[in-house]
Amino acid sequence: MDTRTALKQGISQLRDAHVPSFTLASELLLLHVLGRGRTWLYAHPQEAIPEEDAQRFFSFIARRAAGEPTQHLTGKQEFWGLEFEVTPDVLIPRPETEHVIEVALDRLAVREIRAGRKQTFSGEGLEIADVGTGSGCIAIALAKELPGATIYATEISNAALAVARRNAALHSVSDRIHWAEANLLDEASEFSPFFDLIVSNPPYIGRREAAPLMREVRDHEPEIALYGGEEGYELYADLIAQGAAHLKPGGILVLELGHDSLRAVEPLLDAPTWTNVGVTNDLAGIPRVVAAERL
Repeated sequence: MDTRTALKQGISQLRDAHVPSFTLASELLLLHVLGRGRTWLYAHPQEAIPEEDAQRFFSFIARRAAGEPTQHLTGKQEFWGLEFEVTPDVLIPRPETEHVIEVALDRLAVREIRAGRKQTFSGEGLEIADVGTGSGCIAIALAKELPGATIYATEISNAALAVARRNAALHSVSDRIHWAEANLLDEASEFSPFFDLIVSNPPYIGRREAAPLMREVRDHEPEIALYGGEEGYELYADLIAQGAAHLKPGGILVLELGHDSLRAVEPLLDAPTWTNVGVTNDLAGIPRVVAAERL
């Protein structure tokens, strides 16, 4: 069997199974099995595929058709232009979470300008906490962008922390990220009493919303990383209270929001502790990130 035939059959099987983005999924799985890039694939449509590779490819196609995420089959996902190892122990990094990085970097840059410091900012001396780090994607992206910063990452799941540590090693930032197995910022005092920036993409789906979730999410991603409680927004009150306790004056809090979290979260920031509260929408126009500064 040649590459073109395999690809077309894979696409057909995934389309029949109503898999979203079936063409891309088939491509990614074939590229993964062959260890090749997309350019090679389309430049060699009649290249014969070894029988063993063909069997492996169609076994992946069958698993994808049954609902297993492509990222669990390939073991990787791109985020912020970096490739991350992904396993069923961690939430698969989403493109919309990149808004957390953008907002955090923008807020830090504005703070530097206000203080009259130079704009070429490497994060020198900054202490940053990433709460519920999962795969480590936020902590590692910030470590790459702010080479002068020290980053502390917490995660309640020991299995997820193992993945995050491997990702940090993969991107050569292990020496600048400190890890703790902890619920939210419960162990923050072990690290540093106060931070310049606290970021988090917390679990924010309500358990009552579980049934209509895509099967790829509901059946295959870790519940501990998905569900924030019955309504979904239960963790924000603790996060915001801990943020107030652990941020330096002028420190910045940046939180990812669920599709319906803003109405519950915004009142929590309407307090004398916080100023410069701002909301950023994602590309679909959904409020995705809320940011505030500690007075």
